Amino acid sequence: MTDPWEAVLVAPAGGSDIGVLVPAGSSGRIERERAHILAQQGMTALSIRWFGGSGQSPGICEIPLETFTTVVHFLQTNGAERIGVLGSSKGAEAALLTAVHDPRVDVVIALSPTSRVWCDVGPGRDGAQHPYRSSWTWRQQALPLIPLDDSWTPAEPGSGPVAIRGWYERSELAFALLLPPAEIALDQDRADILLVAGEDDAMWPSLPFAEQLAQRRRLDGASVRLIARHDGSHRPRLPGESAALASPQFLYGGTAEADAVLGVAAWPRILSMLRGGD
Repeated sequence: MTDPWEAVLVAPAGGSDIGVLVPAGSSGRIERERAHILAQQGMTALSIRWFGGSGQSPGICEIPLETFTTVVHFLQTNGAERIGVLGSSKGAEAALLTAVHDPRVDVVIALSPTSRVWCDVGPGRDGAQHPYRSSWTWRQQALPLIPLDDSWTPAEPGSGPVAIRGWYERSELAFALLLPPAEIALDQDRADILLVAGEDDAMWPSLPFAEQLAQRRRLDGASVRLIARHDGSHRPRLPGESAALASPQFLYGGTAEADAVLGVAAWPRILSMLRGGD
């Protein structure tokens, strides 16, 4: 691969006509383990570092969606006839938006998604974090965003990890007039959509977000599937993946057991949809 990505590309020995882009969330890591699991199922999987790397924005700030459509093109020109994007959290936001802007995407698997475009997480190329800017651009134009309400404080402030779900919920109320233009326009999306969310997500309200996405999708007469668990967190784990590590900064909710159960429940549908089944 000659493209200037820090990436992992994993493919079956005989190649595959299914290509899957696997963007991570705000950790910024490359999803090596997830890519390998997909390759074991007969798919070509590619995960890239899409921020925080050499020549990239240090934070999730005005990231060009062309970062992902370029990967779609790479997969397609290297034998993939069916293209999927499997992302979690901010990676799910990227996955949904990539499909909105690139009709070559056939299926989106969005784990712990949002239904709207949010502001930056961390600094942009200029090193500044404020004023808030969009997480994404398309054709050099920033997408409409919802900023965060900085008057919010954790329910139990202290030196340990915090749950920030309330920050997003407070910001939706504070910036209600900005919600409609920031909605992810699934009516412009021809891809099949699978949403996976836990009700006990402590990072942001991913199940209400997923339900909003599903309702919008159905109102447009398009199909969508939602798999959820009341005790699932922000980090569902797919079969074969290691348990998620604790964070010194954030609480994610749920339990490791519940996240594994949610991943097991979603896995057959994930594979079926990536392969073109119902």
